[in-house]
This record gives sequence, C-alpha cells and structure tokens, in this order.
Amino acid sequence: MLHEYREQISVLKQENAHFAKIFDEHNNLDQKIQDITEGREHLGDMELRELKRKKLELKDEAHAIIMEYIKEQKN
Repeated sequence: MLHEYREQISVLKQENAHFAKIFDEHNNLDQKIQDITEGREHLGDMELRELKRKKLELKDEAHAIIMEYIKEQKN
C-alpha cells in the first residue's frame, strides 16, 4: 500500500498510533481478500465487496494522513 511513501509510512507507524492501526487493518484486509480470491477462505460476493470497500476507505484515510504529514514537514 502506498509504496512510494515508504519513508513516511515508517515514521508514521512509529509516531501515530491511529495511522499504525489503520495501516495494519488495511494489510489484514488485503490478506483476507487475497485468501478469498485464491480459494483458501470462502465468503459471498456481497461480503467480499464490503471488505474491498473497507480496504479502500482505509487506504484513502492513510493517504490523507501521509499527505498531511508531508505538508507539515515542509513548513
């Protein structure tokens, strides 16, 4: 997720507990979705869509936090 911001993610995971939580939750959802799509776990289409929607929300929130952090670092 957001590989181009590796340095910022590393810092934020240590300094921002909320960011660390949503980052970990995103990664957990990513793994669960992968397990479902590869057949290791079973879930209906509606539930899978909901997991993907939640994962995208978390990614958007993490991105917003990263952008705010970058903005603060420039000031």
